[in-house]
Amino acid sequence: MRATDEVTGEQIQGDPVPEKSVQETHAPSNACFGCGPSNSKGLQIRSFEEGDELVCRWTPEDHHEAFEGVLNGGIIGSILDCHANWCAAMHLMRKNNLDAPPCTVTAEYGIKLLRPTPSKTELILRAKVIESTEDKAVVEATLEAGGKVCDTCRGTFVAVKPGHPAYHRWG
Repeated sequence: MRATDEVTGEQIQGDPVPEKSVQETHAPSNACFGCGPSNSKGLQIRSFEEGDELVCRWTPEDHHEAFEGVLNGGIIGSILDCHANWCAAMHLMRKNNLDAPPCTVTAEYGIKLLRPTPSKTELILRAKVIESTEDKAVVEATLEAGGKVCDTCRGTFVAVKPGHPAYHRWG
C-alpha cells in the first residue's frame, strides 16, 4: 500500500505505507490519548508486529516538547506505556489462541530517562514480552532516536475481566 496525496488522489512515491497497525486493526474506536486511533487530539501511535517485537515509528510535534528540541517526559511515558501495553495484549492473544487481543491494563511500569530525547526526529519504540502467565505479561521496551536508546521501560500488564471499568474499552 502506498501513501496517497490527499488533494490529487495520486500515489506518492517512496516507501510503502504499512498496513493497519495493531491499534487500527483491533481497536479502531479506541479514544486513548496515547494509542487511540479515534482520538484526533491524541498521540495516535501505530504499532506493528516484527518477529517477537512490537515496533512503532513516531515523530513528535513541537507541542510535545519540554523545551526546544527535547521531548517532554510525560509524553515519553505515555507512548512507552501504550506501546508496551499493546505488546502484552498481542502476546496474550497469541499465547491463549484468542481471536482478538484481551483488554489489558497497566498494573505497574517504570521508565528510565537515560538521555535527552530529541523531538525533531523519528523515534523508534521496541517492546518485547520477557515473561508471561495466562493473563499477565511483563514487557521491556526502549525508545530510540538516531540509533541511540534514550529511554527504557519495564511494565506489568494484565488482562481484565468483565466488571472492570476498562473491560472492552477497545471495542
